This record gives sequence, C-alpha cells and structure tokens, in this order.
Amino acid sequence: MPKFAANLSMMFTEVPFPERFAAAAKAGFEGVEFLFPYDYPAADVARWLKDAGLTNALFNLPPGDFAAGERGIASIPGREDEFRAGVAKALEYAAALGTKTLHAMAGLVPEGADREWYRAVYVENIAFAAAALAEKGLTLVIEPINTRDMPGYFLNYQAEGHAIRKEIGAPNLKVQMDFYHAQIMEGDLSMTLKNNFDGVGHIQLASVPARHEPDEGEVNYPHLYQLLDELGYQGWVGCEYRPRGKTEDGLGWFKALK
Repeated sequence: MPKFAANLSMMFTEVPFPERFAAAAKAGFEGVEFLFPYDYPAADVARWLKDAGLTNALFNLPPGDFAAGERGIASIPGREDEFRAGVAKALEYAAALGTKTLHAMAGLVPEGADREWYRAVYVENIAFAAAALAEKGLTLVIEPINTRDMPGYFLNYQAEGHAIRKEIGAPNLKVQMDFYHAQIMEGDLSMTLKNNFDGVGHIQLASVPARHEPDEGEVNYPHLYQLLDELGYQGWVGCEYRPRGKTEDGLGWFKALK
C-alpha cells in the first residue's frame, strides 16, 4: 500500500498551521506536505515535524506573490533572478526540514503571450533549479495543473511535463502526477502512469470532480493504489484534497487502508 502524506495546506485547517502537524500524526499519518513553509522560521517548522514524528514529503519553491494571484514564476520572463533567489531560499528550508523533493510552480501565461518565449524561460529556469538541487542530492518535480482550477497555468498535460523533463535531461528532474489534475485534463490514468512511471517523482490525489476525499467520484482509487504497488512506487502520495467537513470525520478511507 502506498505511503500517504497529509497536505497541511488543505487538511486539518480546523486548527492553526503549527498545530496541524500533531493533528496529522494523531490521525495516523507518517508524512506531510504543504504548499509553502516560508511564513515561519525553518527551525520552527523543523521542530513541529520532529515533535510529531513526521517526514516532510514535499513543499513548493517560492511562487511569487501568491496572495495576489501569482502561481509560480518559473516560466515568467524577467523574473529569472527572483526565481534563482527562490531556489536558494527553498534549499535552506529543505536542509532544515530534511525534505528530499521540491516542486517548482510554472506560473500563469497571459492570454495572447508568446508561449515559446515562456517555454524557453521555463526550460532554462528548471534546468538551473534541477542542477542546484542535484548538488544537495534532492529531486525537483514539475506538475501539470488543470485549466479549470488554474486557468492560464503554463503546464497542463503529463506528456508536456515529460517532454520537458527529457529535454533537460537531469536525472533528478521528475514529473509530479496529481491524479486529480490528470483525470480532469486527460483521463487514462493507469496507462499514463505506466508509460511514464520512470519519470514520476511524486503522486497526489483527490476525488474528481469535487476535490474531496478519494472515496467518491469518478476515479477508481483502489485500482490505482494496487497499480502503484505493482509498479513498485516507493514515494509518497500526497493527499491534496479539501475535506467535505471536519478533516478527521472524512478519514474513513485512510483508516480502512491502514
């Protein structure tokens, strides 16, 4: 059975962020992920992880002005210096938290913009970040995101992500496969996973279409769990979903698997 990591940016929001680590551990999770740790000193986040006995599976590089609607800057022309500074900052946090995998958000492409220009910037920035992470023995992932939740996002399809991964050719560059986003954009989850498995660096899930617990909707998650086992997946599966109600009340699916 895969290892599940609670996403603390979306789960256990009944309590403040520092208290979510203990809540996740109490619920039976051994790993957690979150969007960004940067609002808190790295030493504090490291302490919360240690006190709860948790592993940090993943967090994102600085995304630009997230509160203002930015969703990453890796593909944004003119932001290269800011992106590289963000890589350095993320590496500082990764060292403190013991995090082995980081995600670089691509950013939003304005309507009518030259996508080839954005792609060239993206490839250059991702290659730089992958090289910087490789020096520390870390993995960088890029994630295709659906256009319904995030209109204008640069990267939308698994095939696009893997094409860029192969073009850059860095061994530590992988693609994050969020079953929720992939189902909305393309479906055929089993074959997409099988055909690209060697290049998959992190998995996430949520129900489709509502993005709730993975015990409802159109995706057959028990089948995908079995497939991950058959393929020998050793990484984490991030639970990036919005609970229908109180987080603990919706964990029946998780407790049944444990």
